Amino acid sequence: MKFEARIATLRMAETFVISRGAQDEAEVVFVELRHDGVSGHGEATPVDRYEETAASALAFIEEAEELLGDDPFALEAIEGRLRERPGEQAAKAGIDAALHDLCGKLVGLPVWRLLGLERAGPPTSWTVWLGDPDDMARRAERVGGRFKRLKLKIGGGDGLDVERVRAVRGVSEVPLQVDVNEAWSLDEALEALPQLAELGVEYCEQPLPADDPGGPELKGRSPLPIYVDEDLHTLADVPACAERAHGLTVKLAKSGGIREALRIAHAGRALGLGLMLGCMNESGLAVSAGAQVASLFDHVDLDGNLLLAEDPWPGVELVDGVQLPSEDPGLGVREAVSDSR
Repeated sequence: MKFEARIATLRMAETFVISRGAQDEAEVVFVELRHDGVSGHGEATPVDRYEETAASALAFIEEAEELLGDDPFALEAIEGRLRERPGEQAAKAGIDAALHDLCGKLVGLPVWRLLGLERAGPPTSWTVWLGDPDDMARRAERVGGRFKRLKLKIGGGDGLDVERVRAVRGVSEVPLQVDVNEAWSLDEALEALPQLAELGVEYCEQPLPADDPGGPELKGRSPLPIYVDEDLHTLADVPACAERAHGLTVKLAKSGGIREALRIAHAGRALGLGLMLGCMNESGLAVSAGAQVASLFDHVDLDGNLLLAEDPWPGVELVDGVQLPSEDPGLGVREAVSDSR
């Protein structure tokens, strides 16, 4: 197998704000694997929080070509060789997606069928990024009935997080989830969570910093289910996460791809944990990889491509609030524009 990789810049439709900062664009790496005249595509979506950049992902991918071999279906062996090289989970996820896309195209099946899964999933949430309460309410109201779930980015550090949720609840009756992105202390979480429960919030994602010693106590005292994101990367993290959370937030860019995400999902189910499938700020190419396994999850947050000014990889279909993967072979997306090169 041979491949090419290149860095591309994705422009956000509006400035995306969370507790850690603001983002107007995202740098990703597009991967193309070629075998027997067929190409498979994948996307690496690195984030600074995990000390990964587009440049570091590209370097990893270019050095990994020697590990691929000649059989694209030898997924376990290829993944094992990639795992021996530390870090760069987003790069590994890009390679993994390209391999699955390639395999699906070689046998003429969409990846979800290749995996024995359904073309289905829970409705995706729409992300209402961090702002003042009235601003978040206006943006929530603007999407109207297009989405059946809203995910509110809070953790503003100004004592207004409950007011943010209350303002959105005042204009929307759909289920709400909140994502704090590690911004609260244990005391702040214990004060806010009962109020959020009264407002009908379904669950709270990553209220405490990763590895915070207060995690197990918060799990035991919280009136809302706690899901962990920054705490969870690969299968090896699941036992510790089970001690501090009721649910797991799985993202391909953190886990290293579809195969590891499946392992995490099955382990979570075995431990009685809830499952949420998330994404980064990414194009339809990466979102499509996630959508292939969405039927295994209780909650889905796959709106990354919908937050872009323009999606260079269309193919995922938003139907009645659900991000459905294509029925075409592989990941089922095709590059639509060339100005990202």
